[in-house]
Amino acid sequence: MELPVISNNAPAADGGCSSSGCGSAPDALAHLPEHIRAKVQDHPCYSEQAHHYFARMHVAVAPACNIQCNYCNRKYDCSNESRPGVVSELLTPDQAIKKVLAVAAEIPQMTVLGIAGPGDPLANPGRTFETFRQLSEKAPDIKLCVSTNGLSLPEHVDEIAKHNIDHVTITINCVDPEVGARIYPWIYWQNKRIFGIEGAKILIEQQQKGLQMLTERGILVKVNSVLIPGVNEEHLKEVSKVVKAKGAFLHNVMPLIAEAEHGTYYGIMGQPEPTQEMLQELQDACAGDMAMMRHCRQCRADAVGLLGEDRGDEFTMDKIDVMDVDYEAAMVRRKAVHDAIIDKLEAERGVAKPKPAGIPAGSRPVLMAVAGKNGLVAEHFGHAREFLIYEASPDGVRFIGHRKTELYCGGMDACGDGDVVEAGASESLLDRNIRILSGCEVVLCAKVGYEPWAKLEAAGIAPNGEHAMEPIEEAVMAVYEEIAATGRLLPQADSLKVA
Repeated sequence: MELPVISNNAPAADGGCSSSGCGSAPDALAHLPEHIRAKVQDHPCYSEQAHHYFARMHVAVAPACNIQCNYCNRKYDCSNESRPGVVSELLTPDQAIKKVLAVAAEIPQMTVLGIAGPGDPLANPGRTFETFRQLSEKAPDIKLCVSTNGLSLPEHVDEIAKHNIDHVTITINCVDPEVGARIYPWIYWQNKRIFGIEGAKILIEQQQKGLQMLTERGILVKVNSVLIPGVNEEHLKEVSKVVKAKGAFLHNVMPLIAEAEHGTYYGIMGQPEPTQEMLQELQDACAGDMAMMRHCRQCRADAVGLLGEDRGDEFTMDKIDVMDVDYEAAMVRRKAVHDAIIDKLEAERGVAKPKPAGIPAGSRPVLMAVAGKNGLVAEHFGHAREFLIYEASPDGVRFIGHRKTELYCGGMDACGDGDVVEAGASESLLDRNIRILSGCEVVLCAKVGYEPWAKLEAAGIAPNGEHAMEPIEEAVMAVYEEIAATGRLLPQADSLKVA
């Protein structure tokens, strides 16, 4: 069903917005060799373009972990937190297979199955590889991926290759044991706990050995790194150089999550999280060494659906147990859906990306926050759970990342008149969400309510509802050209003001 085109030239009585996708450059993977690009260009976890259309799924079959991270606290039977290591249900391999087949039948655009926890998959090799073995037999049309801390990786490379797992993610936060000792209190190695620098040294050696072994086998490796202010923010530049030299094709620098209520060591001790500016600066610095991933959502270990959304509640085991799944019939439908999506992606890749017109020489870049869905400016400000951040410049439009916000409006259609949820005694969720958008000069939404419109203007952020249901990058470019026409893009300009 097509959504109506909404024009909102003035503040509407309702507001809101949420997003599950982001725009992407058609040539975002053009730097990769052809054999690698062919494997990842339709993979939702690697391609900014493909993740609008293809979904992924994680199954939580690996409860044990062989290292302790200061930023990690695994939680089971938890549906209230969205971060790695958290799951609602631990599954046996047989349950996982049943769930995957049910999800794939109901969500035909689901193409990727990953095991990422809630512990470390390779610290649970029996459960992990039994799941992969059955999936290879029963759902050969699903791509298989695994994420690991790398400690046990070298001993399992042969098994990974055996099960046709051609995408592996390794979390590598350091290549210096002294830095590692500040991140990892201990590792469990050869039946004993090893602490501090000695443990970090072993972990780093195993990670680097496993990375090289995988790439020598032709298995694609993405490296995740957690940005921890005061611990590894400068060191991650060296990490990026080292993992690129060892053959990793993509680096994903993620912000530390350290909220005290999560119960992690860093959270309890008040370790600061990185600012958005710090994250972007580091990603840009590392981008000189290798391709950077910017659309990661730091998913739960049982996430289901498109990146940025989680449909896990629809597929709990009690619901799956009463489903009647004919997967052979579902595969026919899945193939038709996949083929249609790939045709669409190929068409998009064949379109040259235009640059802004009429931009004065020396014009500065502008950050814009977008409430998007499926590549369109399609959501209302008050319903936002994340905003996609784009930078417009004379060189064009590029995706920078995403910023998580919280649903501040309790109403469904009239956010300006609905119940406003409070973050606490000192700050409303609306105020907090606007603070999270700091540094952006424009926010593009389908609609914006009266109250957020006024508060956004007061914060120096121009609300814009004139490009609802337009493709995100086209809308961002159009707004940039509109700003240029006013003469407010020269470097000395302070910020965009609403006339």
